[in-house]
Amino acid sequence: MVFGYIRPQKSEMLVREYEQYKAVYCSLCRQLGKSYGMMARLTLSYDCTFYALVQIAVGADCPGFKNGRCVVNPLKKCAYCNAGENELIAASALSVIMTYYKIKDDIADSRFLGKLRSALLLPFAARAHKRAARDFPWMDAIVSKSIQMQYEVEHRDNPCIDACAEPTSEMLRQIFESIAGKPENSESAKVRILRQFGYYLGRWVYLIDAADDIEKDIRFASFNPFVLKFQLNQSSTQEELDKVRGYVNQVLNLTLSQLIAALNILDLNCFGPIVDNVVKKGLPQIQKEILFKKEKMHVGSL
Repeated sequence: MVFGYIRPQKSEMLVREYEQYKAVYCSLCRQLGKSYGMMARLTLSYDCTFYALVQIAVGADCPGFKNGRCVVNPLKKCAYCNAGENELIAASALSVIMTYYKIKDDIADSRFLGKLRSALLLPFAARAHKRAARDFPWMDAIVSKSIQMQYEVEHRDNPCIDACAEPTSEMLRQIFESIAGKPENSESAKVRILRQFGYYLGRWVYLIDAADDIEKDIRFASFNPFVLKFQLNQSSTQEELDKVRGYVNQVLNLTLSQLIAALNILDLNCFGPIVDNVVKKGLPQIQKEILFKKEKMHVGSL
């Protein structure tokens, strides 16, 4: 369960686009508090902001914006969407559900301090998760199944990279497919495009997270599909690591090309330039920063 990679390239956004993105981000923060309590705002992420953006973008109505005060810091002014409540509610539920399973995963897989921190957070996350799972049982079932599939794949003998990426790919495929609405529309062009879009977004997210963790997973002897494929260990040379990064870059570029192909034929009624920015500029920039160790300029909240 991974967070934080689906971010915009701020320097390439128009001021108007950046303000709209911030308005969705702040609206999601407010909705998290409204739906699941103040502590739930700690689950706010770029990833679920993007999910909210895409939901609104493919919908029939484009929201306007209104000025207000930050719900966390009342001295700070910010803008909010004056529509898109259903989309924000769904994104809030996804944020809470994914955080809950991430905390449980960290308890199982982290070292002592990580386990302790996650164990302290679990009671707060569990309360919010119970409510989110009640409101969106289908979403909770998708995420829960993905976690179970991931566990099973990683405990096979020598699983391939494609098999390792499949649970996250399938999870986001189903979640983005649901944006299209009722099951009777399951073979519409819109559903097929969203299906492909979600699948390759999930694949990219899993692979970039695995790439980001290569050195850490070598150090702690943790599971990593790239470490396994190339038989890396603490004696591996910098040249060997660079070779792996080159391979990872090729795999990620192929995945991005499929994601962009889906985006190019996805009918967006609003926020098109923002969604384009995230996929075509934000994701490649994150990829460069992680693989080639450039300074990470876009980490942190808005």
